[in-house]
Amino acid sequence: MQDRRRRRATISTDDTAASRQFVDDYRPEDDLLDAARRRGEEIGVTSVSPATGATLQWLAQLIGARAVAEVGTGAGVSGLWLLRGMAADGVLTTVDDETENTRAARQTFNEAGVPTQRVRLITGRPLDVLSRLADTAYDLVFFDGNPQESTRYLHEALRLLRLGGLVVFDDALAGGRVADPAQRDAATIAVRTLINDTRDDDRIRPVLLPVGDGMLVAQKLAD
Repeated sequence: MQDRRRRRATISTDDTAASRQFVDDYRPEDDLLDAARRRGEEIGVTSVSPATGATLQWLAQLIGARAVAEVGTGAGVSGLWLLRGMAADGVLTTVDDETENTRAARQTFNEAGVPTQRVRLITGRPLDVLSRLADTAYDLVFFDGNPQESTRYLHEALRLLRLGGLVVFDDALAGGRVADPAQRDAATIAVRTLINDTRDDDRIRPVLLPVGDGMLVAQKLAD
């Protein structure tokens, strides 16, 4: 065990960065996703990594998702990945508190030829919007929002999800801060609390993945 830990310790930051880049390049983004990513950069939005997007598509397709809710629309990068994994008649409900983001995402979906009936774009405070969505009506709920509201997001997700549905959190490693006990800022503490809550909750089965800046996925097993 000690030898294994020593081997892990010898992995340099450069090696980790190179591996992440390799993973991102494994599923390269097409022109539509690339344009959406650049649109997000222009308005100050950090979109999900290509590897995170590909994982979202895979998860949505794996469970045959027809109803997906998303917090953190951004410029539509994650939403487009999700839509590509969802059933052909699936509907994405995506929420963002910035009008400019909603407008950018609408342009992304229009350019991608996504039928208007397949996307509900809602501008508003995420927790307020989530509280109005129907119980057990969603197959997957994805969060890329305010980390300090993570535990409240989890509570809402468990209400929204059907049995067997998935809740997914992006940025679950918080730029490496979560793994560093010396980091005690409010956002990092909130993400640590979320990780502990999901691990200790018998209603869900979680897994923490080193994809992008960390992805926490949990399947709902019971109400």
